Amino acid sequence: MRVLVTGHLGYIGAVLTPMLSAEGFEVAGLDSDLFRGCDFGPPPVPVPAATKDIRDVTAEDVRGFQAVIHLSGLANDALAELDPKVTTDVNYVATVRLAELCRKAGVARFLFSSTCSVYGGGGQDLLTEDSPLRPLTPYAESKAAAERALHELAADAFSPVCLRNATAYGISPRLRVDLALNNLVASAVTGGKVVLQSDGQAWRPQVHVEDLARAFIAVLNAPREAVHRQTFNVAEADGNYRIRELAEVACEAVPGAHVETAPDASHDARCYRVSGGKFARLVSGIRPEWDVHRGARQLAGAYRSAGLTAGRFHGPAYRRLAWARKLVHDGVLGSDLRLRNT
Repeated sequence: MRVLVTGHLGYIGAVLTPMLSAEGFEVAGLDSDLFRGCDFGPPPVPVPAATKDIRDVTAEDVRGFQAVIHLSGLANDALAELDPKVTTDVNYVATVRLAELCRKAGVARFLFSSTCSVYGGGGQDLLTEDSPLRPLTPYAESKAAAERALHELAADAFSPVCLRNATAYGISPRLRVDLALNNLVASAVTGGKVVLQSDGQAWRPQVHVEDLARAFIAVLNAPREAVHRQTFNVAEADGNYRIRELAEVACEAVPGAHVETAPDASHDARCYRVSGGKFARLVSGIRPEWDVHRGARQLAGAYRSAGLTAGRFHGPAYRRLAWARKLVHDGVLGSDLRLRNT
């Protein structure tokens, strides 16, 4: 199967792409490479690829592929709030346009990387894919709108599948420290403590980036009737944690570290717990290999081996919003978040 991965040079894509190749898929990529120079360790494994903004994709870019895994987009709440209109253009308008091009080109399966953030203020209840959506940010709103549009595009020869990713963690060649566990462990390693900027009571489902990649591969391999026009929560089994609990997990992985709460810590309205039961029932061929305790130890070991400093941790390279602001300041990125040299 020929598979196109958009955003193949991002946090998830840099892990997923080599795993696809190892499974025997013929893989190509499409990415603006916004985060070039932000490598953690060796750079992402190269594959045949087009360097292009997702808003500029043409029919020729998707012709000849049997499946597209669409990871590309503005990747978190903070970055998406930089300009809500651009967020809509990238995460919603460009996604729908890409799907329409794929349907016309004969791409049979379209996997969309969505987010459990669409549940927003879900509260304490365990949420399934049929639970009400309560997006609280432009990022979550754009993902929810794209999901609805993709379902409407489903046809006999075009099978969209939406994967609502839990908050990812774990090492990637394109590391992010603006993800909860990645951030908390980095704080413990570089500063000896974790300082919570919220009251720590909000719930977040978690999934290791490698297990997330395995989920995408399992959906590619699944029978059409099991996944056609379906939406799946992708989260670690029993993997819902309060932020304070994740902070304690981070400190367990870094002996001597402790948790503090900032004096001005606020309440985080984004609070949701999810069930991954539907995915487990309908999609076979995946056994999660990680939990947050093992993941925290992996992160701590990798940070130490790489000599991660407080300056590098707090710098822009591994933080999506900070990197985008740096590129805008340097004149490399326009206000529309397009690279000016591509």
